[in-house]
Amino acid sequence: MDELGRKTVEEFKEAEKLPVIAVLENVRSAYNVGSVLRTADAFLLEAVYTTGYTPHPPHKQIDKTALGAHESVYCEHFMDAAAAVTKLKEAGFIIYAVEQTAGSTMLNDLVVSPNQKIAMVFGNEVTGVEAATIALCDGCVEIPQMGMKHSLNISVAAGVVLWELVRKIFIK
Repeated sequence: MDELGRKTVEEFKEAEKLPVIAVLENVRSAYNVGSVLRTADAFLLEAVYTTGYTPHPPHKQIDKTALGAHESVYCEHFMDAAAAVTKLKEAGFIIYAVEQTAGSTMLNDLVVSPNQKIAMVFGNEVTGVEAATIALCDGCVEIPQMGMKHSLNISVAAGVVLWELVRKIFIK
């Protein structure tokens, strides 16, 4: 790890984070949660919020896919997505649901300002982001897809969306 220039857990916790938070709403799979934590670590994101019945650390299956990211990334659990969204709005975040809806913005067309605080809500593996949560968000973002299937696994969707945010805002 030294040769790769990777941060230790302590260095990660002390490092300045990107003002991006992934919110996981009623995600069933602890493995998906662990994968999102790992992605959040890779991109030095501020946090991952879990809501509803989404598994959250400490959890054996999360640990298995997080590969240590459950120790580095700040994770907070909320009883429901509305509580998480309220906290984020109070902190000045713009909040998008990652969902296919009428009027959603294609991810490649999303315009974001440098250092803008952004939260992305990712929903349940089958039902997506709940309509009540979408109503609380500032908008919806959709990943362009050209094939027969029009959905991605939540951990894959999180990787695509979070990378695009990091690329658009922070990679010069």
